[in-house]
Amino acid sequence: KERGVWVYRCVHLLRRSESSPEVPPEGLDRARGQIPAGCCIAGRLKQALYLGLLGSRHPAIRRLPERMQAQRLSLAALCLLAGFSATTEAFAPGALRMPTRAGLRSPQTSSGRRGYLGPVCAATAPASRGMFKNMFDKVTTTINRDTMEKAKSGEQKVGILFLNLGGPEKLDEVEDFLFNLFNDPDIIRLPNLLQPLQSFIARRIASSRAPGSMEAYESIGGGSPIVELTVDQGEKLQQELAQRGLDTKIYIGMRYWFPFTEEAVDQIMKDEINRLVIIPLYPQYSISTSGSSLRLLNDMIKADPDTWDPRKLDHTVVPDWYDHPGYVNTQAKLIKEQLEEFKGRPDDVKVMFSAHGVPVSYVEAGDPYKGQIEKCSDLIMKKVNEGSGDQFDYTLCFQSRVGPVKWLEPYTDTVLNQLGEDGLKNIVVVPLSFVSDHVETLEEIDQEYREVAEEAGITNFKRVPALNSEPGFIGALADLTVDALNKPALRVRETLNLYQGDEKAPDGSWFNVGITTTSEKINGRLAMLALSILAVGQVIKAGCPPIDGPSIAGKEPFCAAFSADGWSWLFDVVQSLQM
Repeated sequence: KERGVWVYRCVHLLRRSESSPEVPPEGLDRARGQIPAGCCIAGRLKQALYLGLLGSRHPAIRRLPERMQAQRLSLAALCLLAGFSATTEAFAPGALRMPTRAGLRSPQTSSGRRGYLGPVCAATAPASRGMFKNMFDKVTTTINRDTMEKAKSGEQKVGILFLNLGGPEKLDEVEDFLFNLFNDPDIIRLPNLLQPLQSFIARRIASSRAPGSMEAYESIGGGSPIVELTVDQGEKLQQELAQRGLDTKIYIGMRYWFPFTEEAVDQIMKDEINRLVIIPLYPQYSISTSGSSLRLLNDMIKADPDTWDPRKLDHTVVPDWYDHPGYVNTQAKLIKEQLEEFKGRPDDVKVMFSAHGVPVSYVEAGDPYKGQIEKCSDLIMKKVNEGSGDQFDYTLCFQSRVGPVKWLEPYTDTVLNQLGEDGLKNIVVVPLSFVSDHVETLEEIDQEYREVAEEAGITNFKRVPALNSEPGFIGALADLTVDALNKPALRVRETLNLYQGDEKAPDGSWFNVGITTTSEKINGRLAMLALSILAVGQVIKAGCPPIDGPSIAGKEPFCAAFSADGWSWLFDVVQSLQM
């Protein structure tokens, strides 16, 4: 980010200078940080050129007296050396690059799962991509002001990809679904030494939990309705967008069961979609939900960058929408309907938001989920109580914890027991992080928690319906789609970087070969250390005469740059750049 800020300032000054050439817009986009600076050689070369030009073309420097020419050349040399310092690591053969710790399937894991395999090869990177394969990244940030017009005229084929969890539709699919779920490193995070055992552990967990899960699915009809409900949401959204004059196709990619994300992407390619909006059907962003699905897509993009070239398939992501007015208003409307019987007596009832939990360690690692859930529930209740004489109280709790680790608290069953002890008789439960009915709402809330509430003395247990295909919710999805098409594109990789620092080195690794933030830092620090050693050595060896007169012209640039007058001059230049 610091490098991006400096380059942006340099480019901005160059563009304002009448004596400098026009800077290519793609360089400006890269400098603005839309693509992480230094992620490819092309970006590094451009940054080096910009910094070098700054040292030789900017009027603030060109107007310096002739006696400062050596310092000017020193600054330009230092800038060029810094710009090129991290390029050599990009030439490391792919076979030598350490794999990143991402929630993506490996070929071994994918081929080993039972049931439908799908086009797994499309989601797995080759073992080696060669020394120079795809070395130069392409510009990925575009502004699509004319997207609507192109879509209407048929020049652009717009697709919408829904990302969701998925669920087994038959009882004999439950164990394999659980295996896929627990085999995801974003769901079950193991220490580095145990990661090779992920599949084995996932199979053991799935086998042990399958009988209980089968009973749960059997109690709601023998399978999850999430696919059917998601298909209906897609059809309704397509109709809504058609009424707004936008032709689209809807695709559904489930993370752990049919239809898999790989299948949806294959169909997108066959249909030759060239503008894609990716909407995770999770209002709040979490590493274990939206993050996991986007990591899978990111793996596909890295495996086939030519197909995902923005000039062929221009995609953008809607990462979260927990505070979208349409979503908030629809949730508030459904809650008000359940509170209708308590008009005039708000103290007799409590609204309880029950959200899917995540391990506390995720939140401590930077997962924004907890903060977004808290803000979301607060926004919804403000809308519920807006303009009403009755001010209803609410509480927030978390459900669906798994395993021995600590999850977000308070737990839903604990809160129900406490409210019962306090003498509460009426409760309205809101499934906050679920936009479709599935086993967590139909079985866990409607059956398990209802039983807990009754045992605690709560006699009137009401549950707000999931959003499903509620018209207000469909309208909100349409708004999100249109907004995404008319804003600068947010790529999958950029989303992961923004929300969870996807470019971090694997846990426990201080050294990472390849084009990553860690290698950039290491290379940069080594380069600066080497420059400092050379400069100090030169000063110790030859000394530094005062910088006045022509004598400095014959001295080494480092000597001039590291003299007292040289540093003073450099600070003056920096101050002039910031003005």
